[in-house]
Amino acid sequence: MNEAQKRSAYWKANLRLVGQCLVVWFVVSYGFGIILLEPLNQFRLGGYKLGFWFAQQGSIFVFVALIFFYARQMNKLDKQFDVDEE
Repeated sequence: MNEAQKRSAYWKANLRLVGQCLVVWFVVSYGFGIILLEPLNQFRLGGYKLGFWFAQQGSIFVFVALIFFYARQMNKLDKQFDVDEE
């Protein structure tokens, strides 16, 4: 694999990872917080309706978790394509 192909494959893998993270965040924030609000409100989490919790707190927690997930996956990707900083 030449250098241009390696860079292209690395970029495609990076974009795929970013896309997957955005889909998860969209589903949690828009899907759970808006579309599925009423069915989720039948359940409670810490005294609050679950739909309300996802709209106010859940999407933020998932976003922070996705940041750590992305960082870990990018470290693996960097090592795979030999562009890591070590």
